[in-house]
Amino acid sequence: MIITSTSNPQIKEIRKLRDRKARSESGEYYIEGLRIVGEALDRGEPIQRMIIAPELLISEYGQNLVGQFRQQGGEVVEVSRQVFENFSLKEGPQGIAAVLMQTWTELSSVAVHPGDCWVALDSIADPGNLGTIMRTSDSTGCRGVILLDQSTDPYDPSCIRASMGALFNLQLVKASFEDFSSWKRATGVAVVGTSDKAEQNYHQYRYPSSLVVLMGSERQGLQPRHLEICDQVVSIPMRGISDSLNLAVATAVVLYEVLNQRQEAG
Repeated sequence: MIITSTSNPQIKEIRKLRDRKARSESGEYYIEGLRIVGEALDRGEPIQRMIIAPELLISEYGQNLVGQFRQQGGEVVEVSRQVFENFSLKEGPQGIAAVLMQTWTELSSVAVHPGDCWVALDSIADPGNLGTIMRTSDSTGCRGVILLDQSTDPYDPSCIRASMGALFNLQLVKASFEDFSSWKRATGVAVVGTSDKAEQNYHQYRYPSSLVVLMGSERQGLQPRHLEICDQVVSIPMRGISDSLNLAVATAVVLYEVLNQRQEAG
């Protein structure tokens, strides 16, 4: 049966997942589009239900995804074009979406092995920045992202869109800065931070084999308490009138330096 009413309880629950509170309470999140739904299915992500609008889902690839999910015993909710467009986050929706369970890793279970690189972000506020950092972290071979204190939600639709599916290949951790500090002391992992006041150039520093790159918030950067736990603090040179880089750009600069040094070392 095709759902044709936007007041249907299932549709209301899907629409609620735009809000962080609803995502936090349910432990679910929403994705939309052929590419990301396909990636989620291929990687065996915990899809709770797939939502399709048969009138919009004209792609053979998309129809095959639905058939594959049904063969696995998955729940498929069919809705009218009007209902799908009502909760869709896209212009020109493709008629396929899914609701998944969030996947989190406990900080206490994270073991940093030789060659591992993690990113820790203090109170990052912008979902687009976080999604871009997640995409860069995946591209440079990082194991995961540790979100400290009042950080934005990696399952925010804007973050998911910017991450381009990277969230399926990263471990995600939520922790307080105090817990992160205790974990750093217990594991002995090297933490490298960034500051415009640091004397050490990011390009000249030789990064350890395993490390956590610690980045501050968009508004304040790393504060004294963050810098105190860093084994090294590096700076990115600025030559023009600008005195700072976008957080996602600055993180990418450092992560690609780490990657380049590892490639050069063989």
